[in-house]
Amino acid sequence: MSARLAGYDSHNDGPGFVGIRFCQECNNMLYPKEDKVKKVLMYACRNCDYQQCADSTCIYVNKIMHEIDELTHIVADVISDPTLPRTEEHHCPECSHHEAVFFQAQTRRAEEEMRLYYVCTNQHCCHRWTE
Repeated sequence: MSARLAGYDSHNDGPGFVGIRFCQECNNMLYPKEDKVKKVLMYACRNCDYQQCADSTCIYVNKIMHEIDELTHIVADVISDPTLPRTEEHHCPECSHHEAVFFQAQTRRAEEEMRLYYVCTNQHCCHRWTE
């Protein structure tokens, strides 16, 4: 089974899927190799003499995915919202202040459990935490 090396995706102008190629002679993996005489990129088998020209100059794509901490999205101004419930049972872990506002975050992932977020009402602290 031969995987196709994709070029650029028209949706995001970045390289698409870059797959693994296999030798048509012995079915071993092909490796990128530069043909220094013709100045082109080739794929070559390390077990036999099979070679083929590359469709694209892209041989590897490294996609970096960043997970953003949900607590960084909470604005400290929520302590001034009179509609949010307040609690004196959850003391701030940073400054030990006795009051905090709390709310449930609107999560988009169905597999996550309900989570309450707390914000310290001390205006000099405004620490955010969850349990």
